[in-house]
Amino acid sequence: MDFMELFFSSLGAAVVVYYGVKLLLFSRMLFPKRWFPLSKTFFISMGEWAVVTGASEGIGRAYAFALAERGMNVVIMSRTKETLNQVAKEIGETTGQRVKVIVTDFTKENVFSEIEDQLKDLNIGVLVNNVGMLPSVIPCRFLDSADLDQIITKVINCNVKTMAKVRVYMGKGVIVNISSGIASIPFPLYSMYAASKVFVERFSQGLQAEYKAKGIIIQAVAPFGISTRMAAYQKPNIVTLSPEDFVKSSLQYLRAGDKTNGSVCHTVLDWLLQSIPLKILYAEYLLHILQDYVKKRTALKAPIST
Repeated sequence: MDFMELFFSSLGAAVVVYYGVKLLLFSRMLFPKRWFPLSKTFFISMGEWAVVTGASEGIGRAYAFALAERGMNVVIMSRTKETLNQVAKEIGETTGQRVKVIVTDFTKENVFSEIEDQLKDLNIGVLVNNVGMLPSVIPCRFLDSADLDQIITKVINCNVKTMAKVRVYMGKGVIVNISSGIASIPFPLYSMYAASKVFVERFSQGLQAEYKAKGIIIQAVAPFGISTRMAAYQKPNIVTLSPEDFVKSSLQYLRAGDKTNGSVCHTVLDWLLQSIPLKILYAEYLLHILQDYVKKRTALKAPIST
């Protein structure tokens, strides 16, 4: 066997092994209860309270209900007092757990000291950093955004600063930081939002490496389509999940590593998105198709936060 034949044989074997390992890793997503089991007392063993930001609706609301159903008292935060009070009432009536409401607007400055004061005496075991702001449902070029300077400040405050500033001190526990599937690649027309979610992922992964030995699980969850206000309440289907179905699925992958897409279908979408050459995704006609599609799906134009 000459050198070239040996080289290509070895290369072929390496490719087979590489994709074989990838396939094995992906197969674990199909059976999360087998590969990433959680005991029935897992969450309450972390602590008495769970804290959920952006909990007035959508994914945050679903996390608050799911954690209460697993025996935790919950602190829910958002800027809409009436909606939070209604959610708190529903959680209490449904689960019998205690609910604490904190009204705050994460797009503003200097809101964190008051939050820390209200949390300092609680035995917190789970933190879900879900709050986030999408500058505009309608995709647009960065410089075309209305009130750009104000939008930049709000997105950084809500999507970036909150992840670093809303923290709890625990001997062990779980921190779930909600990212987005579109952070997998540089995403034109949603550039600022996608970039802010890249921070969420890298920050979470770095912290997990720092604190894993202390028994703290820190995970970035990066969903694609969820039927929420941010997605103009698209009808749930095999790709666009309801918040409740997504949260139920994502909690099964809590031990799956420092990042998960939270469901099998969104993991496949993530793989497909990263497999398409960027030159194709960035073609002007595709960007126009995206804009036209979203405009037809929704008439919302104002900045959206949860």
